[in-house]
Amino acid sequence: ALQIQKQQCSSMAETLEDKIIRLTGASHVINTHELQALWSNYGSIRRYEMDGGKHTHVIVKNVSLPDEDSHPRGWNTKLSHLRKVHSYKVETQWYREYSELCDHNNRVPQYFGSEQSDHETLILLEDLDDSGFPKRLEQATLEQMDTCLRWLAYFHARFMGYAPANLWPCGTYWHLNTRPDELEALEDKPLKEAAPKIDEILTNCPFQTLVHGDAKLANFCFSENGLSVAAVDFQYVGGGCGMKDVAYFIGSCLSENDCQQYSGNLLDSYFSHLKQAISYYSIEVESEQVETSWRPLFAYAWADFHRFVKGWSPDHWKIHSFSERITKSVIEELSSQ
Repeated sequence: ALQIQKQQCSSMAETLEDKIIRLTGASHVINTHELQALWSNYGSIRRYEMDGGKHTHVIVKNVSLPDEDSHPRGWNTKLSHLRKVHSYKVETQWYREYSELCDHNNRVPQYFGSEQSDHETLILLEDLDDSGFPKRLEQATLEQMDTCLRWLAYFHARFMGYAPANLWPCGTYWHLNTRPDELEALEDKPLKEAAPKIDEILTNCPFQTLVHGDAKLANFCFSENGLSVAAVDFQYVGGGCGMKDVAYFIGSCLSENDCQQYSGNLLDSYFSHLKQAISYYSIEVESEQVETSWRPLFAYAWADFHRFVKGWSPDHWKIHSFSERITKSVIEELSSQ
């Protein structure tokens, strides 16, 4: 009993660096620096330089629940807190159970280990900078966007038909069922009334897959030549229609005028990649049927995210006439059915 008590005391006294050393098999930490703080003061992502183990560097996502909620836009509700807490559990499960199914076509960081307690989550990952993906972009060329759309296409094809066990049943951080407060705040009455039907159509469409759930440009790490990417941040991965990722990604990259000019060609490019990816993975579906089912839902996915943004942040830069026109066309289509 005394030995057990000593082990418990030792475990309680274990520092963050001790845990990282134990999980990586290193002898000690040489140095560390913060890459970014997590949203709403929920911890940080840090790079650790290690000695004596397999890995020179590791990335540590350290989620530490704050004593008092804060939020950049004031959404510091209990529901918001619970959603974020669950998102980190989902991300941990994604890396444990699913990440090894990805390959060079849908590159993600290698998972090195994790630990969870009531108030802290640690996820240890490969340093993508060391592995040839050192570039982060604030703006992307059409070619670079195409590289990301290719990643999404191969990701969606790889997980076509997968049940989202231990993930979000419906992926994306703006999913209607997880955003009742933002829906309540939405002043656009026609969109507010149409929101449940838009969600129903996306949720029940054929050829469900896993969606990344936060596929913005900032979550893609580029190679030096910009011709290949890896993706990070899987807090909101779950089931859904691939158009959710595609519409959100294109909207994260393009201005209003560029959306009007280039979104159609980019959507064509995505479906071209998806056809190749379905063949590559020998998925037993007809790529033409997937495209026939999904392509009309691009507008629905765009309207779905537009619903969230208008309720969450009515002055957001993504609220522009292109989004309004797409959303209006969806509402009119629903009204005519």
